[in-house]
Amino acid sequence: MEAVIRVENLTKKFKDFVAVDNISFTVKKGEIFGFLGPNGAGKSTTIRILTTLLRPTSGKVEVSGFDVVRQADEVRQHIGLVAEKIMLYDHLTALENLQFFGRLNHLPDELIKERVEKWLKRLHMEEWKNALVGNFSTGMKQRINIIRALLTEPEILFLDEPTLGLDPQTTRLIHEFLKELNSRGVTIILTTHNMLEAENLSNRVAIIDHGKIAALDTVDNLKNKVKDIKHPTLEDVFLEITGREIRDTLKQKVVLSSHHRPGAIRTTKRVR
Repeated sequence: MEAVIRVENLTKKFKDFVAVDNISFTVKKGEIFGFLGPNGAGKSTTIRILTTLLRPTSGKVEVSGFDVVRQADEVRQHIGLVAEKIMLYDHLTALENLQFFGRLNHLPDELIKERVEKWLKRLHMEEWKNALVGNFSTGMKQRINIIRALLTEPEILFLDEPTLGLDPQTTRLIHEFLKELNSRGVTIILTTHNMLEAENLSNRVAIIDHGKIAALDTVDNLKNKVKDIKHPTLEDVFLEITGREIRDTLKQKVVLSSHHRPGAIRTTKRVR
C-alpha cells in the first residue's frame, strides 16, 4: 500500500535536549495510525513537525509527497489538524467560526456553506450553529473543532487527544465518525493516552519512548509480544514496552516557527 507519510532519520533537538532521536517510519494511505507514547516521549514534537508547525533539526519528512520544510505550503493543502487545544473563538457563533476559518483557507462562500451544513448535520450540531461557542460544552466545542479541520476536506487528518474529557456518548459519536471518514479514504493519525481508543481505532500503532520508536506493528502483533498475560490489551503492551514508572516532566518551552501560516504569531508550547 502506498505511503502518504515518510519519516527518515528524523531528529529534533532543543539546545542540548534531544526530543526526537533519529526515528523512521511510514504511514500508509487509508489507514488509521496510532502514535502513542508517555509524557515527554517525543510524540507531540513529531506531530508538530509532520504538520509543519516545527522544523526538524535533521532528517527527511514527506507528507503527501511534499517535503515539510521546503514545501510546507503544499503539505498544508493536504492535511487537517485537530490539536489538543480547541482552536475556536468563544465570542463567535459556531457558524461564524466555521465561516471565518473557511475564508482563512480561501474557500468560496458557497463551498463553505455546503460543507458546514453537511458536517454540522453529521455531528449533530445543526441546531446549535447560531449559538455562541463560549456557551458550548467541551464535547460541543470539539465537534465544531473537528468540522473546522475538515472544511478543506483533507486527505490526511491529524488528531491529538480528540476525546479528552468528553462524555461516553460524544466519544462514541466521534469514534464512529472517524471510522466513517476513514472508510471514505481519509488517512488518520491519532495521538491519545486512551489505550482502548487507540486499540479500537488503529490499524497500526507506533509507540515512541525517549525519542525513539520502541515498537511499530498491528495491535494484534503487538499483543503477541506480551507473554505473561493471557489476554493482553494494548495498555498491557504499552506498559510492557515503556515501563510503569510515572513520567513527571517540567514544562520546557520552545518557540514554534511562524512559517506555518502568513501572519502567525510566535508562541510558546510545551515540549512533549
